[in-house]
Amino acid sequence: MAMKSKTMNMTEGSPVRLLIIFAIPMLIGNIFQQMYNMVDSAIVGKFVGAEALAAVGATGSVSFLFFALCNGIGSGGGILTAQYFGAGKDESVKKAIVNSAYILLLGSLLMGIISFVFAKDLLHMMATPDELMADSLVYMRMQCIGLPLVAVYNHVSSMLRALGDSKTPLYFLIFSCILNTGLDLWFVYGLGMGVFGAALATIIAQLIAGVGCLAYAIKYNSYFKLQREHFRMEKNMIWSTVRLGVPLSLQFSLIAISCMALQRVVNGFGPAVMAAFTATSRIEQLIHQPYGTLSTALSTYSGQNLGAEKMDRIKLGFKKSIIMMSIFSLLMLPIIQFGGEWIVKLFVDDPEVIYYGAVSMRITSCFYIFLGLIYMTRGVLNGVGDAMFALINGIVEVIGRITIPIMLTMIPFIGVWGIWWATALTWMLSAVFCVWRYISWKKKKMVALVNAMA
Repeated sequence: MAMKSKTMNMTEGSPVRLLIIFAIPMLIGNIFQQMYNMVDSAIVGKFVGAEALAAVGATGSVSFLFFALCNGIGSGGGILTAQYFGAGKDESVKKAIVNSAYILLLGSLLMGIISFVFAKDLLHMMATPDELMADSLVYMRMQCIGLPLVAVYNHVSSMLRALGDSKTPLYFLIFSCILNTGLDLWFVYGLGMGVFGAALATIIAQLIAGVGCLAYAIKYNSYFKLQREHFRMEKNMIWSTVRLGVPLSLQFSLIAISCMALQRVVNGFGPAVMAAFTATSRIEQLIHQPYGTLSTALSTYSGQNLGAEKMDRIKLGFKKSIIMMSIFSLLMLPIIQFGGEWIVKLFVDDPEVIYYGAVSMRITSCFYIFLGLIYMTRGVLNGVGDAMFALINGIVEVIGRITIPIMLTMIPFIGVWGIWWATALTWMLSAVFCVWRYISWKKKKMVALVNAMA
């Protein structure tokens, strides 16, 4: 099988066509994953109860913190791999795949152990209500156990996407989601295992997805056909992966910390608001997917073109992605404004929860354009290796998510709605910074990054 099989060269051809072809499989896969998350929440909410749904939601931001630390390193390895692939350095691509795996697997094991041990302390720190603590603790610790399994799938999929193959991860993700849903129904509804059953179903599905995707890549992708020399630790590659990945990890972890701070504010309003926040978060995760997949496609596109020293194509791809993102944002606005109540009803039957969820979504949907700007600038700047941007962007989000909700919820006529207004205003604040960072970007900085790869 030729070296270029199961890959896509994004340094030639129409940027729009390349971005769409690359993004569509990821979008389908991510929608399946988010649909599973929604089904998982619906199963827990319908068959166990609103308090169980709130308990699951209470662990989300904490779990995201530890997943983020690992995923940032994986993303750094993907950026480096894409840049080597664009530059035509095949042996370096293979070494980058292996060396980034070393860091990611070690990091996931450490994060899994740490988060398991301190799970209860973290939940207490977030003011998780006592009546939810038992279920929240079980669900969170099960996720900690599954962290290394998630790392395996995320590493293989990020490497394949860096090489332009967004289809292979899709197949295994779809299978995993279908399996996960079936196991959810069996464990939660059939066997009455509650939130433990939901978490166990996820771990089993992640294990099968990770192992299956790796085995497929080894068999069918030439870059995964490794020799003994490719397994040597390369200090320069490890440093490059760390240099690119650590700021991304810090960005993701800072965002996660800010979400934990926001979750603490949410927890202070009781189970009904917590359940509504969990439901709307699941829905918005689905809405994020077109932005996120286009951002990932733009990151791979930018990384490959940086390696090929085609700066004008990077700028053109960014402009086209902004247009596509804006169209999607405008299309989503009326859907959420008029259909929010029906969407929330998919999760719970409690009228109070439905009311909070529907109104809050009407608030945040008016700000989707800013969310899209964040994703597009993040994609292009992460792709060219602007490590400092990732860190500063994370700091901006922390400032917004920690300070704004506290201030807004203290204003009597805003109260609980300050939770969702804070999310919307944080998107706006972060988007302004992102756009400023891109506009101020100088071509000589891109050239310096190319020279650093030499």
